[in-house]
Amino acid sequence: MDAAKPLLRFERVTCRFGEVTAVDGVTCDIAQGSFVALVGASGSGKSTLLKTVNTLVHPSEGRVRFGGEDVAALPPAKLRRRVGYVFQGIGLFPHFSVAENIAIGPRLAGEKLPPERVAELLTLVELDPAFAKRMPDELSGGQRQRVGVARALAGGPELLIMDEPFGALDPVTRDALGRKVRELHERLGLTTVMVTHDMAEALLLADRVLVMDAGSIVTDETPRALLAGAGGAVAQRLVSVPREQAEKLAVLESRA
Repeated sequence: MDAAKPLLRFERVTCRFGEVTAVDGVTCDIAQGSFVALVGASGSGKSTLLKTVNTLVHPSEGRVRFGGEDVAALPPAKLRRRVGYVFQGIGLFPHFSVAENIAIGPRLAGEKLPPERVAELLTLVELDPAFAKRMPDELSGGQRQRVGVARALAGGPELLIMDEPFGALDPVTRDALGRKVRELHERLGLTTVMVTHDMAEALLLADRVLVMDAGSIVTDETPRALLAGAGGAVAQRLVSVPREQAEKLAVLESRA
């Protein structure tokens, strides 16, 4: 596709559930090759907006375009082959082996993922190919989420969307997996959109940070601009958390 055109476009997207408006008229372009973090407090509309991309949620108004096409008009299997999705709760099928979990997307599209491709994907996420035969309950939380990333990459997607992918992980595992995802973003030439409530994670991993509040995007800035004080009050409240933590750690270190 033309590099000047956005890979993903939200056009006045509104999502209502009864009397609740979860997403309120969002218009936004996501450039091909970018790594975008979508940040905000719980209930701000982040996950709902993300789910409109692969039609898990259908907008009440507006549309989502992927590669110039309305996602609502695309065959779901075709769309989900082009869009890799990493779930908040990992979402592995407990009665499927690791290999079967990784291969589920291509399988639903009528294709069989060869063992060599499964081994390649496991190696990409820094797991031994021998893990292919294991069951999810034999893995740690970090290993299961690595399998979740491998599954999202199985179809060779153009777009990787991640909904709070590291929220249940310990800090060391979370940091390592975040760096791995950023590395894969660069190596595979992906476009990545990640929902997180952790502003430090967004600042460290993303090229662009979108802040949502009450269903609207209220800030669209680079990490550098946010750290310099841009983005408005809602964004700066989120930035203040890791900044104050860093300052407190620096004081503790100076007393050691």
